[in-house]
Amino acid sequence: MLTGRLFDTKTGLPEDRQPFSDNALKAMIVPLMIEQLLQLIVGVADTLMVSYTGEAIVSGVSLDTMLYRFFMLLFSAVATGGSVIISQYIGSRRKRDAEKAAAQVFLLGAVFSAAAMAFVFLFGNAVLLALYRDVDPQVMNACRDYLRIVTFSFPACATYNAGAALYRSMGKTRVTMTVSVIMNVANAAGNAVGIFALRAGVAGVAWPTVISWYVAAAMMTARCLRENNDVQLHIRDILHLNGTVSGSILRVALPNAAENMLFQGAKIALGAFVATFGTIQIAANGVAQTLWSLGACIHVAMCPVYITVIGQCAGAKDMEAAAWYMKKLTRLTLVLAIGWSIICTLIALPLLPLYAVSEETRRLIWIAVLIHNSFSAFVEPFTMPLASGLRATGDIRFTFWSSVFCTVFFRTAMAYLLGSRLGMGIIGVTWAMVMDWCLKAALDIMRFRSNRWSAHQLI
Repeated sequence: MLTGRLFDTKTGLPEDRQPFSDNALKAMIVPLMIEQLLQLIVGVADTLMVSYTGEAIVSGVSLDTMLYRFFMLLFSAVATGGSVIISQYIGSRRKRDAEKAAAQVFLLGAVFSAAAMAFVFLFGNAVLLALYRDVDPQVMNACRDYLRIVTFSFPACATYNAGAALYRSMGKTRVTMTVSVIMNVANAAGNAVGIFALRAGVAGVAWPTVISWYVAAAMMTARCLRENNDVQLHIRDILHLNGTVSGSILRVALPNAAENMLFQGAKIALGAFVATFGTIQIAANGVAQTLWSLGACIHVAMCPVYITVIGQCAGAKDMEAAAWYMKKLTRLTLVLAIGWSIICTLIALPLLPLYAVSEETRRLIWIAVLIHNSFSAFVEPFTMPLASGLRATGDIRFTFWSSVFCTVFFRTAMAYLLGSRLGMGIIGVTWAMVMDWCLKAALDIMRFRSNRWSAHQLI
């Protein structure tokens, strides 16, 4: 099933219909992989440092991170919608429309981030109490403090994502890599100072996150305003709402935002579910998620590549080229993912003793990581990256409903069955995640083979 039409690129394409050579793809992919890797290495380092503040704070930050990421995904969805539209305009050689689209991504990001900040400051405590009412009081205090501080980073996160969307649409991923490296190094350094020098606890973790986002947002915006860009950001366009262009962006962004937020909402619900298992399992789940992210970085890195490449092909109305590149990129993603999962599994074992957690917590982390990495290598290339390719053509409805069914309903139901009813705890939750991937991969492959995605149009 996985080696049939999905990988058949033997027929090839004429060179004049291949907008991205192998070298061009390499120039896009390598910086994105480095960016993701460095982000995740810093994430592992942060988790290690936070572990020295005590398991209550580790648990509080890990639970809160799921809620914080709920809003981060909203800003990312707006940027993804913009990236699809900008890529299609570039593919159709409509530079001015691409510039207007870039400006609207910045404007929409500002609006959504302001709304998110208002929501958290007004209702954040109530949400935490509703989700995690049974957790230890120390864990809840850590949740409240962390969320209150990191909410200030929302506008900067939205701005950075808007700028990254523009540069990735142009295929200039080295710029986003450079800015991301600076941001993450600043964050790690700030955490080291806050935790070990100032002994500031939760605040020592949260404020460096806020500061590093603003550094990244300022750098990215300055880059986007440069006159020598293929697609330049103009301040006057940001200050003017363009209903037509914004509508095109939101056609992609809103379903993607709903998909991402439902996905994260399901993770938050599962986090609340895991919170009933006790502090050891909460801490194991938090650390395991950091190591899972390291194993999944290939898939995350490849998503912007699919959007840029497939989006430009769709903008040029060359759906045959779009299909050819989807096959080629999926084959490449699978090869990279297998090799990377092996490396990450070998790395995880010596990392575990560095965490200041109990032996039982380490045991649970190791089992969860083994399950994740074993299936991530062979299944996830057909979920997140391939779905990004389908989304870049305008096949928004399918990617939305398949994700809602698989993640929100199927994964949640299986997590409850395995984790609680069968008493497997976070190991059962991990198996539920793997089963979700398998179902989603089967649906995405069938959709690609049906060729129905090629009939959609965004611009």
